[in-house]
Amino acid sequence: MIEFKMPALGADMDEGTLDQWLVKPGDGVTRGQIVAVVETTKAAVEVECWHDGIVGELLVPVGQTVQVGTTLATLLEPGDKPGGAAAPAPTTVAESAAAQPAAAPAAAAESPAAARPAPTHRRWVSPAARRLAASLKVDLDAVSGTGPQGAVTINDVEHAAAAAPPAPAPSKTTPRSAADRAAEMRKAIAAAMSRSKREIPHYYLADEVLMESSRQWLAERNAQRPITERVLSAALLIKAVGVAAQRFSEFNGFWRDDGYQPADGVHVGVAISLRGGGLVAPAIHDVPGKKLDELMADLSDLVARARAGTLRSSEMSDPTITVTNLGDQGVATVFGVIYPPQVALVGFGRPTEKVCAVDGGIRIATTVQVSVAADHRASDGHRGALFLAAINDLLQQPELLEK
Repeated sequence: MIEFKMPALGADMDEGTLDQWLVKPGDGVTRGQIVAVVETTKAAVEVECWHDGIVGELLVPVGQTVQVGTTLATLLEPGDKPGGAAAPAPTTVAESAAAQPAAAPAAAAESPAAARPAPTHRRWVSPAARRLAASLKVDLDAVSGTGPQGAVTINDVEHAAAAAPPAPAPSKTTPRSAADRAAEMRKAIAAAMSRSKREIPHYYLADEVLMESSRQWLAERNAQRPITERVLSAALLIKAVGVAAQRFSEFNGFWRDDGYQPADGVHVGVAISLRGGGLVAPAIHDVPGKKLDELMADLSDLVARARAGTLRSSEMSDPTITVTNLGDQGVATVFGVIYPPQVALVGFGRPTEKVCAVDGGIRIATTVQVSVAADHRASDGHRGALFLAAINDLLQQPELLEK
């Protein structure tokens, strides 16, 4: 018997609300399959299963808020017989909640649920839109999404509610305001960053990186491609950090149980600002092994889904090192705060034209300030300097990052 628990989707998450079950007792599941949707203060997160098995029992009903580590369901390992677990499944509270919570008798609830096929993938709906739809009694299945990747937004729900026939005695209660949601997110971020500064002995290093080679190489590469296939400099920076982190493993891992644990892969968390305020830093997986085109596609998809409020549990729990790029905000240098239990964060400032000594001559060139915030328990300034130097070297040879 395997316990499927509420995952920790970041250091700023203490609890989550179960929004939806995508499986039922008796279903076979595989590693990586999305089995539930959990709402946090930042997004509605698709939770993946990390074991192969058969769903035994759903222990937490839809709509319930539980602490991280709470057992959500039980799984039977492959080869095990469900025994009596499958027989009472139609009458369990958890399954009836997953199908469609209703006050009708069991017999009436079973027939329409049996007629509908089980969903294979959840429609993308922002948490705010989901709450508004519940408040206005709007059927989300009938709403067409106009957001990124077809996500259903607040505007979509409002338009659907306006087009629907008047409902008798609409509720006077309103969903949480944008200000309330932003306040909750700031509170969660504050808790995580306070923990970071309290527990992690930060040290900071910065280096000025000449970007002429990278900018010229990207310009020549993109000139031969349609706009939709062009690669932004952000993808190049992420790839450089990923490759350097692979070489210097003490910056790519976690501080847990009073010891450093290097990560098995390099999953770069990308800091993404949200339109309603706050930020998230979900991961792009296996960065060093990806080509730039693939990395650019992953980055575009990640940003769109983060701002639509729909991410996956592995993207929120797996980052091994984080990159923040505030250059577009006009910031020269970024000195970030490490996101625990990670041990390093790399920041990029704005590209700046300045007079530089290049190849024995003096000319105007574009440079970027690159910084690293690192955990002194896992590394030291000497290794940090070498790590930054590796990022610099890679950006001077961008063709090596193409592969």
